[in-house]
This record gives sequence, structure tokens and C-alpha cells, in this order.
Amino acid sequence: MDKQAIAVRCGTAEALSVLGTQVRFLCEAERTGHAFSLMEVVLPQDQGPPPHDHPWDEAYYVLEGEVRFLLGEQEEVFRKGDFIYAPGGTLHAFKGALPEPARVLVLDAPATAEGFFREVDREVKSPSDRSKIPEIGRRHQMRFHAPG
Repeated sequence: MDKQAIAVRCGTAEALSVLGTQVRFLCEAERTGHAFSLMEVVLPQDQGPPPHDHPWDEAYYVLEGEVRFLLGEQEEVFRKGDFIYAPGGTLHAFKGALPEPARVLVLDAPATAEGFFREVDREVKSPSDRSKIPEIGRRHQMRFHAPG
């Protein structure tokens, strides 16, 4: 599909519930010919994806709050205004670090993460459904690793 111009007003993007977070796609993959997608993620304290890797690149910009990131073997807290880049294949994880939720812009290139997020939102509705996540990840080229 060809690239398409888009404008999204604050608060109008569809909200997905993914791994304890809220994900809003501000620019979906189909709008950019799958070159990239851009999402806003709200991270409550201690919520976010476990350690994982995938073949596409991701970049993060912290808009509000604090986020605990694992990049490779290094864990660090990032704050408002900080930028993080995780090339494809990098082990990474992130979660809100404070009682107040953090807000992060996430860019993935090429746009690949959207299918995973939509499937998790559709299929994982209760804690008992979390066992589905590794298989959903495999279908979308995402590998989860044991924490620690």
C-alpha cells in the first residue's frame, strides 16, 4: 500500500491494552508503507514487556515520568527528555519506575510490532491468558527471555 498522510488529534487514537500498558498507535504501519510506526505507550509502575528481542529496530523518547530499561545486560532509569535506541536483535525490556505512569513515544522500523500488540489486546484479557503471549510473540518474530 502507498504511504498516506495522517493527522491524529490528542486522545483520539485507539487504545490497546498490552502487557499491563496502554498502547496508542499514532501512525500505523499501513500509513507509512510499513517503513515505521509510531506509538504512545503509558507505563504504570512495574508494568511493561519482559525481556525480549526481535529483528526490527525500536527507538524510545520519554515524554513523562521515569522508565526502567534493560538494554542488553545493563539496566538504567530514564527520565523525561531521554532517548533510547535498541537496534534489532538487542535484548531489552522496560517498565514504569514510579507510582505515576510514564508516557513514552516508541518508533519501530520497519513497522512490525503492531500485529503483536493488536493480537495481545484481542487475545489476552485476563491473567490466565498470559500463557498465550510467548506463542503470539513467536508468530510476530518476537522472542521472550526469562527475567534476570
